[in-house]
Amino acid sequence: MIKSELVARLAEANPHLYQRDVERIVSTILNEITAALARGDRVELRGFGAFSVKSRPARVGRNPRTGDPVQVEEKYVPFFKTGKELRERLNKPQPSDAPTE
Repeated sequence: MIKSELVARLAEANPHLYQRDVERIVSTILNEITAALARGDRVELRGFGAFSVKSRPARVGRNPRTGDPVQVEEKYVPFFKTGKELRERLNKPQPSDAPTE
């Protein structure tokens, strides 16, 4: 699902809101999560998961084309860990998965 599909679904589920307002709400939430991560904060959405930033140390990599060693600088990458409720919902057995007798 992409952002525009999410906005469309939320607008459809909430007919009392204009689509432009739903789009502004979704953008604001995503911008706040991004800003918090840029500050180094952790963002936790109970039942869904937690966003955090992990540091990857500097290392010597390899140029795949030439094989020459290349210095790769330290970098920060976003990390997402699913919440317990989301994990359980994703791993819940479906009726078609039930054993047949």
